[in-house]
Amino acid sequence: MPTRLSQLFVRTLREDPADAEVTSHRLLVRGGYIRRQAPGVFAWLPLGLKVRRKIEAIIRQEMEGIGAQEVHFPALLPREPYETSGRWTKYGDGIFRLKDRKGADYLLAPTHEEVFTMLVKDLYGSYKDLPLSIYQIQDKYRDEARPRAGLLRGREFTMKDAYSFDYTDAGLEQSYQNQRDAYERIFQRLGLEYVIVNADSGLMGGARSEEFLHPTPIGEDTFVRTDGGYAANVEAFRTVVPESIPFESAADATVFDSPETPTIATLVALANDRHPRDDGREWTAADTLKNVVLALTHVDGTREIVVIGLPGDRDVDLKRVEVAFAPADVEAATGDDFMNNPLLVKGYIGPWSTTGAVLGGDADGAPTSATGIRYYLDPRVVDGTEWITGANQHEKHVFGLVAGRDFVADDFIEAAEVRAGDLAPDGSGEIEVARGMEIGHVFQLGRFFADALGLKVLDENGKLVTVTMGSYGIGVTRIMAVIAEANNDDRGLIWPEAVSPFDVHVIAATKEPLTHEIAERIATDLEATGRDVLLDDRPKVSPGVKFGDAELLGVHTIVIVGRGAVDGNAELWDRSTGERQTVPVDSVVDMLTAPR
Repeated sequence: MPTRLSQLFVRTLREDPADAEVTSHRLLVRGGYIRRQAPGVFAWLPLGLKVRRKIEAIIRQEMEGIGAQEVHFPALLPREPYETSGRWTKYGDGIFRLKDRKGADYLLAPTHEEVFTMLVKDLYGSYKDLPLSIYQIQDKYRDEARPRAGLLRGREFTMKDAYSFDYTDAGLEQSYQNQRDAYERIFQRLGLEYVIVNADSGLMGGARSEEFLHPTPIGEDTFVRTDGGYAANVEAFRTVVPESIPFESAADATVFDSPETPTIATLVALANDRHPRDDGREWTAADTLKNVVLALTHVDGTREIVVIGLPGDRDVDLKRVEVAFAPADVEAATGDDFMNNPLLVKGYIGPWSTTGAVLGGDADGAPTSATGIRYYLDPRVVDGTEWITGANQHEKHVFGLVAGRDFVADDFIEAAEVRAGDLAPDGSGEIEVARGMEIGHVFQLGRFFADALGLKVLDENGKLVTVTMGSYGIGVTRIMAVIAEANNDDRGLIWPEAVSPFDVHVIAATKEPLTHEIAERIATDLEATGRDVLLDDRPKVSPGVKFGDAELLGVHTIVIVGRGAVDGNAELWDRSTGERQTVPVDSVVDMLTAPR
């Protein structure tokens, strides 16, 4: 029997929800697919579940096609496995922790590597048991500080997470490739554009990590690519380091007065006004060394101040910094931080030597700055480059400060923003920068979790070897939002056929009994062919409201049985193109079920 809209548990809305920031959030709520319960937490209504299950079915088919087997773990898990791997602490405030009535610690799982590993350890002990790929489709929980954009960034979300287990590196490579290929087929079947980019492994660890990003202006991730085939998210992008420059003949650094120049712009203006270059070129921000003060809060709660030096024409990219200093939390230094570190002269900060050279430091060359504050440099600041930068004195800067001679870093860090025109590290040319939404991620975890949790098997020679693992995630509920985001118009959703909640939406567009009889017959006949049909049989709803709901709900094929029914005609409406055509009532079923 067709699903009757008069009985379907749905209520469409004419107004946008007040908290909706993006189109998918707005339309999924208005169309009665989901309903907000709390920030980042949604209830799923029948329409939403139908779409979600179609996405899951495609994922399951492709997972089974590569021999992966489905399991299901609880979302509520004990502390111990995560304590053993170190992630109970590393996750910081990003997870939901709770205690049972006896005081034992639990968490709502943000991801399941540990328990997958322990399950295989429980059941398998020989190389003959491997390779193994198992997966689940399960809810995950993360305590997002700013849940936003509906299903795109929530506190509760559904993922497909798969794990491969091999005892050789070659086996891991093959398992990884199998999953990667399956992901491509999944996204192609879902009709999603995607770009595969090199990615940072973050808390997951491992030797290889790639993200599947859907290009979209609302994407949370910035990625880069070249015509030559290079692609990476900005966190994984590595700067092409210039060659060092000989500095034996470089002039000595000179400190000069620089009143009221706490910014790069004011410093450049003063330099051009009072200290013009001999070669006639104007000073620019790229000639200055900006020194950014950040505060790190480590997982043990300690707070540390660090300084990053980078070319003055670049800003710090907070995402890149967070990756570099993970798992510490990163924020700009506060006024209290400057008060507690009086050697930081705000607006006039410069690098401190670690070799006892011009600007101070330990005479014995100890690898810490004279201030006790760790100093990092952008990779572009190579030996021999000369800079205008702060002199660590109020209203004073220094000209001609030479990297490698006058100052060195405690370490180098990828912290600067990445720009279009930067060179790709693989030599494929200049990059372009775009925005994307992560829809899948594949990792070669290697032996980190197996080592931590003692997962070993006997190899061909009877020797215990540590298993090597891969981890592969797809954001199921996020994908639904991404599909909605990519398939809509100003009137509502337009679902691709592969995930549309129904195959056909039949509308009885008048109150006449004949109209309803014909609509009922068409819907029933379509159902008999295996089509999933939504019948709008509401007797006291106007045609305009029915058409508006049809546009909002977004079923790709619509049949309108209206006034033309008395002449034996109906109307076929292609929601994706907007095209309508009048056809004989008796031809509707054949036209919609004919092979394409």
